[in-house]
Amino acid sequence: MTLKQAELEQKKQEAGCCGTIAAPTLSEEQARHYSEWFKVLADPTRLRILNLLSQNEEPLCVCDIVHRFDLGQPTISHHLRILRDSCFVKTERRANFIYYSINRECVTGLPEAIRLIMGG
Repeated sequence: MTLKQAELEQKKQEAGCCGTIAAPTLSEEQARHYSEWFKVLADPTRLRILNLLSQNEEPLCVCDIVHRFDLGQPTISHHLRILRDSCFVKTERRANFIYYSINRECVTGLPEAIRLIMGG
C-alpha cells in the first residue's frame, strides 16, 4: 500500500464507511442521567402510579395508592421509592403518613430530554 493509499484509507476510517458523520451532541453525563430516567419509566407499575398521581390534584397516601393496584403495600412502596429517588415523585409528611404527588418540574423535563436525545 502506498503512502497516498494509506492516507486515503485513514481519512475513510475517520469519516465512516458512508462518508462524513456527525458526532453525538449528548454528553456521556447527560446520557447516563436520562438513561436512569428511562429505566424508571420502563416499569408498567411505575407508569401506572405516575398516571394515578397525575390524575389527582391532591397528594395521595400510600394506602390510597395501594387500593388502586393488585399489589401489596411493600411492592407499591418500593416503586414509590424508586420514583421519588429519580425525581418523578415528591413526598410530604403529614403526621405519621407520607403523601405522594407528581413532581411537575421533573415531568416537564421529559420533552427537553427527548429533544436533546433525538436532536430535534
